[in-house]
Amino acid sequence: MNLGSAIRSIRKQLGITQHELADKSGISQTSLSQIENAVKRPSNKTIQSICGVLEIPEAVIYILAMQDSDVPTSKKSVYDMLFPSIKNLALQIVGNENKTIIERCESQTRALAV
Repeated sequence: MNLGSAIRSIRKQLGITQHELADKSGISQTSLSQIENAVKRPSNKTIQSICGVLEIPEAVIYILAMQDSDVPTSKKSVYDMLFPSIKNLALQIVGNENKTIIERCESQTRALAV
């Protein structure tokens, strides 16, 4: 699960700088940078604050952060069948007009992880 990548993708999609999101969320820009770069895992309180600023439900962050490796092998077929629809719904909540931006950021993150 890559929460930082999901937060970064949504933040960029909405045109918010790291400094703005950090300031409005009550955390330092350094902490936000560490979260976005998977150096630091955000607390539940921080996730709630970030979601409040981004005006999205927490579930959206978790859905967009989900990776294939998070799914047990025994559940993989169900995941493969349902996840594309669930992810599409999450993207619509954030704003379907910027769906391509989020997907491009996710592709870049996957490429860096390899």
